[in-house]
Amino acid sequence: MASTPEHWDVEDEAFWESTGKSIANRNLWISIPNLLCGFSVWLYWGMIIKIMQRLHFANPDLFDFTFNHNGGSYDKPGYRALLFTLPAVAGLAGATLRIPNSFMIAICGGRNVKFMTTVMLIIPAVLAGMALQNPTTPFWVYIILAALSGVGGGAFASSMSNISFFFPKRMQGLALGLNAGLGNAGVSVMQFLIPWAITFGMFGTIGGSPQEFTVDGQVHQLWIQNAAMVWVPVMTVLAVLAWLLMNNLPQHDCGPTPVAIGKYLWLQMIGFFGAAVGVGLLVFVPMPDVPDLLRIFLVLIVAVITTLLSMRFMTPKTIQEPLNRQFAIFKNKHNWVMTWLYVMTFGSFIGYANAFPKLIDDVFVTPTNGLLTSKYIWIGAAVGALIRPVGGWLSDKWGGARVTQWDTWIMVASTILAGYIVSLAGQSDKPEQYFIPFLITFIVLFATTGIGNGSTFRMIPIIFSKEQAGPVLGWTSAIAAYGAYLIPKIFATQIKAGTPEYALYGFAAYYGTCLGVNWWFYARKGAEIKC
Repeated sequence: MASTPEHWDVEDEAFWESTGKSIANRNLWISIPNLLCGFSVWLYWGMIIKIMQRLHFANPDLFDFTFNHNGGSYDKPGYRALLFTLPAVAGLAGATLRIPNSFMIAICGGRNVKFMTTVMLIIPAVLAGMALQNPTTPFWVYIILAALSGVGGGAFASSMSNISFFFPKRMQGLALGLNAGLGNAGVSVMQFLIPWAITFGMFGTIGGSPQEFTVDGQVHQLWIQNAAMVWVPVMTVLAVLAWLLMNNLPQHDCGPTPVAIGKYLWLQMIGFFGAAVGVGLLVFVPMPDVPDLLRIFLVLIVAVITTLLSMRFMTPKTIQEPLNRQFAIFKNKHNWVMTWLYVMTFGSFIGYANAFPKLIDDVFVTPTNGLLTSKYIWIGAAVGALIRPVGGWLSDKWGGARVTQWDTWIMVASTILAGYIVSLAGQSDKPEQYFIPFLITFIVLFATTGIGNGSTFRMIPIIFSKEQAGPVLGWTSAIAAYGAYLIPKIFATQIKAGTPEYALYGFAAYYGTCLGVNWWFYARKGAEIKC
């Protein structure tokens, strides 16, 4: 087990070169694959529902859910909308868990948090693999498992906060960009790996039997359970590496390891409580008189408030004192400004990544065109994740506000164009002819979310003090992560109404407000803070 350094001051050049650099780099390169797997498990529900839908439409007896439908089967539009519930629940839980994770590092220690997070992710991956072996597993079981996988979403806030302590300010743009960008690449790795992993019984008899369906008179087999189980052996190895080679830091008020793990579990339970309230409102509480879009945002607000109040009033004194010091960020207006901007970048990336696999099937695939989308779905998320360090690097050179401003202009234009292409596809008898233009446009959009991720994260350490930068990094990423909940739910609502392009036009309007906010506070001549 790596020991806690007695002294840590990375702004001291001599200390950085002699001691800090090697420790910081080791923690960064172990953090990245742990975060990558966290993203994979959190967001694999977008891929799982894509496979579920394919199996069900080929064989209606497979995954024939009757949840909240009076015991009857859904028609195709209703089934499509229902399946979007799972990535939305995972997104809601992951974002809510980011709120306690935002403050967790200073209270529990970086090494302790990374190890426990990876261990907790193994549990829903194993259980999801078992549930998917049985096509008659009730839908409410998947809702619970999707919520549990939210641990992977929460991990981003603690991971980014942790890495911010290890590197000097002049290097944080690149370091945070690498951690976030390569960690975010877990979405693309997952989308690329799962279509291959489900084609054979890689775990033998332990992995269960395949699901069989017939297409054009030919019998096909898929092991959908491998979509979850393939991550288990990898995460087991990564948990061991995190425990043995990562460090807590002396400024982290974590105490002995058993005490720190107890604090970690308590904070995670508070996050799960807030998530459970949100999921309950979303899935189990009828609101017939509340419009769908209003209900989507109401659920988010209730989940956030429940979690913050629980952290404020349901934590023991040993957690409460350091937590109150970090809660000072809520008195700083720039915390709220940067939250608005970061929702635009990371919220868009994670939301589009969560919805994209099934969205393109719903818009462009018909029973007669035979369009195979699985070979393309990973490209956008890969571009968005891998280009993120470039956003940090450009911001180190030219300033985060300037990079964010130009990036947002491109986001607005590409989102409007994507919406227009979707509208053309919806009116066409051959929607597949618009797929490649849409794919190219969305890859550009993914790239802008990645660059914006890097540039906005680079702005935060410049705007805030060292003590506040970590919690602000965590908090902004927590609220932005609700994009993984909002975007699938908004697309589900508009797909059911037959107007998915309206969702994209709405997102473009929001990006327009971000142009004004960034310009006024940070990019204009005479701005309050130049960053």
